[in-house]
Amino acid sequence: MATSRRKFLLTTPALALAASLPTFAHADEKQLVHHVYFWLKNASSKDDLNKLIEGISTLRPIPTVKQFRLGVPAATTKRDVIDDSYAVSLFTVFDDVKGHDVYQEHPIHLKFIEKYSHLWNKVVVYDSMDI
Repeated sequence: MATSRRKFLLTTPALALAASLPTFAHADEKQLVHHVYFWLKNASSKDDLNKLIEGISTLRPIPTVKQFRLGVPAATTKRDVIDDSYAVSLFTVFDDVKGHDVYQEHPIHLKFIEKYSHLWNKVVVYDSMDI
């Protein structure tokens, strides 16, 4: 009985750690990073900012999205190389270009554009592939 309990106590933390680590099933495959910056038409409107954040949040469940980060400009030290003029940024990761393309045509994404595009006056996208 003591051996069984000891084995359980030693095994359980290892299993918990393994479950919390990122999976590397695609370690040899290059992922696509899709980073989108939004500028509001009415930059001073907190209501519009909240609506846009709400809208972008609806994109999270699209199945091909592997990572999803939504943010606003950070209060970092001002430097010439930092552009913090945007209102909201979206950072997503896809397993490949095909996953990104599925996302672009997904009904949730198309509905987001239809319902929320009136809020922004500029969108800049940076897509990159892992090397």
